[in-house]
Amino acid sequence: MPEELVELPGSHRRLPTGARHVRDVAPGEQLTVTVYVRRDPAAAPIVDLAAEGGRPPAERRYLTPAELAQQFGADEEDLQAVVSYAHAAGLTAGRQSPVTRSVQVSGPAPAVAAAFGVGNLAHYLQGDLTFRAQEGPVKLPGALAAVVEAVLGFDNRPLGRSYLRKPIERGWRGPIAQGAPPQLPPNNFYPPQVATLYDFPAPYDGTGETVAIFVFNGPVGSGASAPGGYDSSLLGRYFSQVLGIGAPHLTDVVVMGPGNDPGNGSTPADVSGEVYLDLCIVGSLAPGAAIVVYFTEFTEQGWVDAISRAATDTSSDPSVLSISYGNPESGGASAWTPMAVRQVNQAFEAAAAAGRTVCCAAGDSGAADEPSAGSVHVDFPASSPWVLGCGGTRLAAAGGRIRSEVVWNDLDTGNGATGGGVSAVFPRPAWQAGVSAEALPGVQVPAAGRGIPDVASLADPQTPFVVLGPSGSLEQVGGTSAAAPVWAALTCRLNQALGARVGFLNPLLYSQVHPALRDIISGNNGGYRATAGWDACTGWGSPGASALLEALANLPPSPSGSGSGTPGQP
Repeated sequence: MPEELVELPGSHRRLPTGARHVRDVAPGEQLTVTVYVRRDPAAAPIVDLAAEGGRPPAERRYLTPAELAQQFGADEEDLQAVVSYAHAAGLTAGRQSPVTRSVQVSGPAPAVAAAFGVGNLAHYLQGDLTFRAQEGPVKLPGALAAVVEAVLGFDNRPLGRSYLRKPIERGWRGPIAQGAPPQLPPNNFYPPQVATLYDFPAPYDGTGETVAIFVFNGPVGSGASAPGGYDSSLLGRYFSQVLGIGAPHLTDVVVMGPGNDPGNGSTPADVSGEVYLDLCIVGSLAPGAAIVVYFTEFTEQGWVDAISRAATDTSSDPSVLSISYGNPESGGASAWTPMAVRQVNQAFEAAAAAGRTVCCAAGDSGAADEPSAGSVHVDFPASSPWVLGCGGTRLAAAGGRIRSEVVWNDLDTGNGATGGGVSAVFPRPAWQAGVSAEALPGVQVPAAGRGIPDVASLADPQTPFVVLGPSGSLEQVGGTSAAAPVWAALTCRLNQALGARVGFLNPLLYSQVHPALRDIISGNNGGYRATAGWDACTGWGSPGASALLEALANLPPSPSGSGSGTPGQP
């Protein structure tokens, strides 16, 4: 009698509202899923990262690559149990990674579905999008279910969206030509101008640091594809002819999908504009830093595989991860399963243990985080307690100085607002004790949870950045897509200046160094209002960058002394 299969916790899927069955998966249709197993149960306990994050950066002890694999990686026997099960089911076991705790399993779609107890795997149509989806949970034999934490890849509906916004009306555009760069309209900014306004510390340029930037492209469901990538020659022209500096050094890592596939911006699915925004901001605000571009797909599997790879990448060894995409952590528009959220969160914890700072856009649809939502939600991955959630502001300047800075809120024109609020998934971390979100009248705040954002910077598309667009022209763009790379670039400069990675910054941010930031006290995001101190619109505020560096450099020694091992190991 065949062994009874048990449900994998957090794996249950429901069909989106309005989805219509098109066809079952075909016998010859090939499918690859990624199986994630538990952390090695014999590994040493994970250090208290919140306590370690409260130390001055130079005192911290970050894990070496070998230690990271030992403390966060898999037991080889657990990986082999997955491989053996795959082979017994007539499937192929492909790439195995002890440090990400994953095995890729491939075969005919019906056979893969049967092996993992997925009884309803078919293609569906919703609007003009065709996608493959499971209905119900993943199931495994009891012994294997005890070691497996997630199986991803059955469902390929798009997950996540770029947080890039353009002016509500067709904005200013300018050519890239020889000679002086075009004069910009008032309160439009080339990225280096924003660095000056925020007092980014000179002469630091991020030398010695590496930033991970993510690009989601390729198949979008079963019947369409999203271009996304960069043209090196266009980037070179923007940096040399507009900014007068060299283009950044880029390295591509293809996790899933086609890799670098730049579009010209002519289709709504094209994410190349997002890619150029990230590269133009990081490349000009931290021109000495290297950039590694991780290409993956918009699926849940693509998300988890790419973030797990970057968070534990000992080859490129990014010191900062910049993520300008997201999806509601809960609610009707969320496509996350709990098992995938857990895997991403564990990857971020591993990144923190290795001294990597993770900067995530807080979302562009205000406190609702999804259009037409009747309640408030926050965005994931910005809601993870291991990341620096980055909200958005509207900025006006004159004479090289900031004249006003308020919460970004264009909801009245239908052009978004900064995300922010209280998580319904993650509890409030200890380092966030003492702060609370002030809700607008009538807003039902979730029970005490992780509040976001932590910080903010320019994001309003009405006071935009001017960067390279996919068409090869200068374009006005905003969104919290811009805030994440601004903070990623600043983190590179801080690391270089301190001679140590700031890594998991939140415990220090909330306990000691937040007075160095520019407190934003005016505005709301449709659910919460800005207040003195921390708020659920702009966190502690926008960069007072040199003051932040000074605060970090002059922290008193921690009472317990420095950590063991190599202090501040980069």
